Amino acid sequence: MKYVIVIAVVVFAVWLWRNGRDRAARERDEQQAKPRAQGNPKLQEPQDMVQCPVCSVHLPRVDALPGPGGQLYCCPEHSRQAGS
Repeated sequence: MKYVIVIAVVVFAVWLWRNGRDRAARERDEQQAKPRAQGNPKLQEPQDMVQCPVCSVHLPRVDALPGPGGQLYCCPEHSRQAGS
């Protein structure tokens, strides 16, 4: 009788282990499939870049902050420095 219980526990443990491994593989496959569906980010259109007049850092125009005189800055601090 005790061998039947031991075998049942071993079978149950193997079943749990395989179930968890299969679930992890499914989740990994789903996560890998998501970026493929969205397209390769390296193949996106190039962005217009601007240069901060204070620190000379180049950044995308969409991330730049407008400042005095229509200039574009990398951060609010540089925009304030230019306005002073």
